[in-house]
Amino acid sequence: MGGVTEQTRRPRRAPGPGERKLDAERSRRLLLDAAMDEFAAKGYAGARVQDIADRAGVNKQLINYYFGGKHGLYCELGRRWLELEAEINDPAVGLDEVMTRYLQHAFDDPRGTRLNAWRGLTEDPADLPPVEREDLSELERRQAEGELADDLDPAAVMVVMMAAVAAPAVLPQIIYRVYGMSPESPEFREQYAEQLRRIVRLLAGCRHTGRAEPDEEP
Repeated sequence: MGGVTEQTRRPRRAPGPGERKLDAERSRRLLLDAAMDEFAAKGYAGARVQDIADRAGVNKQLINYYFGGKHGLYCELGRRWLELEAEINDPAVGLDEVMTRYLQHAFDDPRGTRLNAWRGLTEDPADLPPVEREDLSELERRQAEGELADDLDPAAVMVVMMAAVAAPAVLPQIIYRVYGMSPESPEFREQYAEQLRRIVRLLAGCRHTGRAEPDEEP
């Protein structure tokens, strides 16, 4: 009574190829999102494979299956960032708009910024494999077209811009002290974004601001 008879028993249906693909994509997405959470909170060295899997709600063996381990997972996050960055850094828009796009992304998802901070604090550059220098060709092009003053070093400009974008995520206590408001508040975000826009425009110097050269008559 209450048992399963031959008439009521139904064979378990194997998932079709499309379902397996969707399940794999879901598992990969969950793992990538969980890995970003763990890396941002603990750094690469401090993040544990088991914690990533637990956060994603999947078996930790899937990390090896889909990504070849923690390092492969980390590299995949880097690859996805490069794809997103290609959309953010649009050569067709002004440098002030590009800066605002980077800032908005950092506001919306500060995990990548926090991960970079962890790397800077915990990794010795001498222990890291050699990497290519940051590509400055886009800033050099913009400088040639007048968006940066001729006496500015594009490398220094890039570092300053990166630091300005990262500040709200990695220096929230400084934001509180200087602005008197939370870096997560809409008021701060609007005010800070507008000020960064103005600062970037001023990097063009006299050519774009309409100011006279020091030795010219106003």
